[in-house]
Amino acid sequence: MSSESAYAAGAIAILYAHFGIVAFNIFWLIAIPLGACRDWRFVRNIWWRSAHMASLAVVALQALDGRLCFLTILQDDFETRAGAALQAPSLLTRLVTNAIYWPLQLSTFVVIYCVGAAFAVASWWLVPPRVTSQTWRRR
Repeated sequence: MSSESAYAAGAIAILYAHFGIVAFNIFWLIAIPLGACRDWRFVRNIWWRSAHMASLAVVALQALDGRLCFLTILQDDFETRAGAALQAPSLLTRLVTNAIYWPLQLSTFVVIYCVGAAFAVASWWLVPPRVTSQTWRRR
């Protein structure tokens, strides 16, 4: 495999990882209030909630600083380095790209990300995560 082909494969891998992180963040923004109403214990897991909060904080802080997501920058770099090796995207790749890259101004994303982060902070207090003796026990 040439280095250009490796960069093309890397760009696709970054795109799908990015999609996974976006899905993770959206899932928890929905699952926490819904789970609180339905008494789902998993929505109070300290590890998942902490990862969610950290992920949203990174996204919001980057946007407030006027920067694109580091995954977007990395993917663009890989696509540039892939050059001609980057083939026409598959249907799934086009769908994933359209799902996470919207044609909006950065200022709009700043608002969206900050509202999401504020919602996560509010949910931390309204639906607090629980630390149980099982949380710290080795299995």
